[in-house]
Amino acid sequence: MNILMMTNTYLPHVGGVARSVDTFVRGYRQRGHRVLVVAPVFDNMAEHEEDVIRVPAIQHFNGSDFSVVLPVSVGLRSAVKRFKPDIVHSHHPFLIGSTALRIARMYELPLVFTHHTMYERYTHYIPGDSKPLRHFAVQLATHYANLCDRVFAPSESIAELLRQRRVRSPITVVPTGVDIERFTKGSGDGFRQIMNIPKDAFVIGHLGRLALEKNLDFLTQAVISALKRCPQACFLLVGKGEAKPSMLAAFERECLATRVFSVGALESPVLESAYHAMDVFAFSSLSETQGMVLAEAMAAGTPVVALDAPGVREIVRDEYNGRLLRNADVTVFTEALLDFSELENWRQHAYKQAALSSAEMFSTEHSVNRALVSYEELIGQEFVQRHEDYSAWKQVVGLIEGEWELLRSHAEAAAGALSDTAAEPDKE
Repeated sequence: MNILMMTNTYLPHVGGVARSVDTFVRGYRQRGHRVLVVAPVFDNMAEHEEDVIRVPAIQHFNGSDFSVVLPVSVGLRSAVKRFKPDIVHSHHPFLIGSTALRIARMYELPLVFTHHTMYERYTHYIPGDSKPLRHFAVQLATHYANLCDRVFAPSESIAELLRQRRVRSPITVVPTGVDIERFTKGSGDGFRQIMNIPKDAFVIGHLGRLALEKNLDFLTQAVISALKRCPQACFLLVGKGEAKPSMLAAFERECLATRVFSVGALESPVLESAYHAMDVFAFSSLSETQGMVLAEAMAAGTPVVALDAPGVREIVRDEYNGRLLRNADVTVFTEALLDFSELENWRQHAYKQAALSSAEMFSTEHSVNRALVSYEELIGQEFVQRHEDYSAWKQVVGLIEGEWELLRSHAEAAAGALSDTAAEPDKE
């Protein structure tokens, strides 16, 4: 079949959605299906990309590592017409997601939407971070989901949340999945040697996009506490993002900088070795829809300490493959991390085997097969025009645009007032 994938983030962007889209694209192509990806322009893109259409975008929106898509050229319609998609898969309820909706309606094609993100937790990237915007973000995603023929939820927790938010479209749980064989490989000792991490050190690790919404202040405080109490402990931080400078500065203030080993985003095969170099993976995010990095860590045999949250509780089982902590208490989180430094060999082995076993449940092969079955169920079904839901979605889009203009006007007025005040002569 011909599958049209439309996403606001894609390679070389580092993040869960981009990695998820890439995982499924590769999986579909390996099974003989043709996939056309529509995504924004990003810095450092590959010079030659197979069946990828790039559209203009504003890079690094408001200090984030996301891009805002500009109006799409008429050339996209011609490219889609030539491709002759059997199904449209949207990965966002706005920007390119809006275009996906128009294409599906125009050609009367089934539309699938993956609800990757808790969008209301990302409004801090908008000036003002208003409560109405958070409410509108929830409504936008809900109404968009009801315009789709099928909604993919990355975890059962998110599926249940969408039902509570009155999503009526059929919901299928389809995690992104992990290449199990890939992550079982890697050299932890080799990675430690490259990074100059002592071979006998107790390594607390974290890997991912280091963004403000990931609750990384909490994680930083817990790791600082653990390093202070355990002289042989160190922290391996892998990733990049706007939260990274403040994290490193916190360790510097506590005179612990020499015990922090930091590196940017990694690619295979070094990425897998980084997981193998960790004794325990620390994770404190409360905004995930699925814990991709948790499954990757477990596929490397690394147990996890995490806070209980949607997308996390499906993977981490308390005192089986790690620790799942009900309350966000720094002291309790610190104790859980340090417990792994004192485990007897047999207990370490048990956690490792449990992690490996858990990862098998989140294999890429399983997820790709589930997605393709859903596609096949939708293709050939009678197209349904959802006029009422479309009107509701358009109304929310208008409300968001109005709120954005209001916030922007306030920001410009405040900037002007500050500028005027700074320009006034000293009256004393």
